[in-house]
Amino acid sequence: MIKFLNRKEGFEKISKLASLREPFLFIISFDKSKIFAMPLKSLSSDIAYSFECESRIDLGKKSFLKKYPVSFETYKNSFNAVIEEIKKGNTYLLNLTFKSKIETNLSLDEIFIQAKAPYKLLIYDKFVCFSPECFVEIKDNIISTYPMKGTIDASLPNAKELILNNPKEMAEHTMIVDLMRNDLNMVASKTRVPKFRYIDKIKAGDKELLQVSSKIEAILPNCWHKNLGEILDKLTPAGSISGTPKKKTIEIINRVETSSRGLYTGIFGIFDGKNLKSAVMIRAISKEGNKLFYHSGGGITLDSNVNLEYQELIDKIYLPF
Repeated sequence: MIKFLNRKEGFEKISKLASLREPFLFIISFDKSKIFAMPLKSLSSDIAYSFECESRIDLGKKSFLKKYPVSFETYKNSFNAVIEEIKKGNTYLLNLTFKSKIETNLSLDEIFIQAKAPYKLLIYDKFVCFSPECFVEIKDNIISTYPMKGTIDASLPNAKELILNNPKEMAEHTMIVDLMRNDLNMVASKTRVPKFRYIDKIKAGDKELLQVSSKIEAILPNCWHKNLGEILDKLTPAGSISGTPKKKTIEIINRVETSSRGLYTGIFGIFDGKNLKSAVMIRAISKEGNKLFYHSGGGITLDSNVNLEYQELIDKIYLPF
């Protein structure tokens, strides 16, 4: 069983390990109440991870996935509460999420092994994540982030043009880019956006999705290793899975969502002694007792349609095999 630290102890340990140039894995929950940081040489067999290799092993086992999403009425109640907060000016974009009960014949470690995703994390018999979304990378004092906001079924006619030309999707994505630019400005300088609204294609069970991302980068001071915990504290939670303005939006999330997110939409990453890679923990399954729950959601703006947003929540429940 892995041991989580509280917020203060966790970020202090991250800074200490980074200042020593000790390679380590870190995990930070959405609310930052649970933080794990451990040298790679000391990791137990309870944890497995994979970064940017999209490696998978076909176990030759026919799988099934049954979805029991949160009821539409429950979702609609929270959605309407978010819209009221937007009308009051308390938030402009809020990422509304729920956990849905699922059934599958696969264990969490079997899902981890078979999942095709650039960022994967397994906490044995507790949690698995197969995320398509990078959080931040740090290389040669350059910090880069890749907010992902905007999803569409790739099989739709002219899907790419539809999502890139959709005013609601453009507004939502632009707000997140502005938020992440401001976040990077808190810890770095000379922030710029070298790539704005590019398309990634991801496998979502028996269908493919197009997702829209941007790249933002800035320059960190040479001593950033000594302050890595403080940097991550300032940047989290990720803007793409919270909203803007971030502080007030998180307060609303804590009121309108029906359960705690836990590790879901937190971040995890690797410091290799010199550089850092990290990911947002979306596309996640948690185990509570003998029950499995899949976490999913999407960004809500004033122009959002409750039926479409509810369907997006369901579409994002998949196994990427």
